[in-house]
Amino acid sequence: MSHDILDEQQRHLAQLLEAIQRCAWFLHESQAKLSWPIEAEWLAARKKDVDLFETLAAINEQFAKLQDSLASAMRHSALLAGEPTDSFLKILAFFEKQGIIDSTSDWQRCRAIRNMAAHEYATNYAEIAEHFNLLHDLSDVLLQASRRLVTLSTEQLGISPASQDFSDEFERIFA
Repeated sequence: MSHDILDEQQRHLAQLLEAIQRCAWFLHESQAKLSWPIEAEWLAARKKDVDLFETLAAINEQFAKLQDSLASAMRHSALLAGEPTDSFLKILAFFEKQGIIDSTSDWQRCRAIRNMAAHEYATNYAEIAEHFNLLHDLSDVLLQASRRLVTLSTEQLGISPASQDFSDEFERIFA
């Protein structure tokens, strides 16, 4: 019975790793549609550009999904590695020591900007531009953590993404 539980836990992590690759690729591709940094005046002049604002909404969503997927995978990886998982701060500290994230404060910055997006409905184009420029800058924190976590899971836990559907695209992000 316990063997089945372990297999199930390993399959779940493999699915999370695949989700991370997918989220990272979509975030990267959505951001590639724009020239960074974006300016408030440029946004204001395009305030009725549906494609632009759909892209910005996608970036918000993909950033959040990537961070959520990473958090779930880190918790699951720590569990499989026998590390304490009773507090997410302990999990972050473990993954900082493992070199997956550069710092807990970077992770918390990502979380803060992500939470602001979920509750902010600004029409001030300077604030909107600032938000998306910060999101773009912080995306690298999540993308690098994604790459490192996939590598660590494969090398130390022997668990790779559930399928290779997004592996090539994921690797091209870092090429």
